[in-house]
Amino acid sequence: MTRLLHISASPRGEQSESIALADSFLATYREAHPDAVIDEWNLWETDLPDMGPAAAQAKMNALTGTPLTDAQNTSWNRVLDTFRRFDSYEHYLFSVPMWNHGLPYVLKHFIDVISQNGLLFAIDQQTGYRGLLAGKKAAVVYTAAVYHPSSPDEFGVDFHATYFDYWLRFAGITDVARITFHANMFDDNAGALREQSHRAAAILGKGF
Repeated sequence: MTRLLHISASPRGEQSESIALADSFLATYREAHPDAVIDEWNLWETDLPDMGPAAAQAKMNALTGTPLTDAQNTSWNRVLDTFRRFDSYEHYLFSVPMWNHGLPYVLKHFIDVISQNGLLFAIDQQTGYRGLLAGKKAAVVYTAAVYHPSSPDEFGVDFHATYFDYWLRFAGITDVARITFHANMFDDNAGALREQSHRAAAILGKGF
C-alpha cells in the first residue's frame, strides 16, 4: 500500500496558490491510487522540535558517540520522532511558496530538524554526503507572486526552488516532479497561467 504525505509550508489556507495546486494534484492522485494512504502535514500547525542549545549539542554528541544528558535525550527523541514520521512514507507532495526569494521559515525549520547524520544522510571524509532516502519520490509545488524566471533581479532571485531541489537530492530523493506557478501579480495573464498550472498538476497527479 502506497503512502503519500502532503507537507504544506503555506499558512494561507484557501487563499494559498500552492495548496490549491496541491489539491488539483491530489484529486487525480486519489483516482489513480484508490488504495493509497494520503496524509496532510501542515507545518504551521505543528510544534516542531526546538533546535536550540540542547538539541544542537545532542546532534553533535550523537554524531561523535558522546553520551547525551537527560535534556539532550529529550530533545533528540523529538527529532527522531519527527524524522520517523516523515520517513514512513514513500511518496511526498510539498507545497512551497516563495518567501523573500527563499523558503518559508517553517519549512527551513523542518529541514533543519530532520536533516541528521545517520537518518537523512551519511557523510564520509573521502566521498562527502550520501542521501539515505533513495527510492522515494516527490512532487513539489513552487509558487511565487512577483518573481518570474524571465524577470530582472529587481523582481527577485530564485533561492527557493534551487535550494529545495538541492535538499531533495541531498536526501537521496532524485525522482522529483515540479509544478510551478509564478503568478506575477503585475501580469494580466495570470489567470490563464493559473489554469495551465492546475491542468499540469492534475496530469502529474494521475501519473505519479
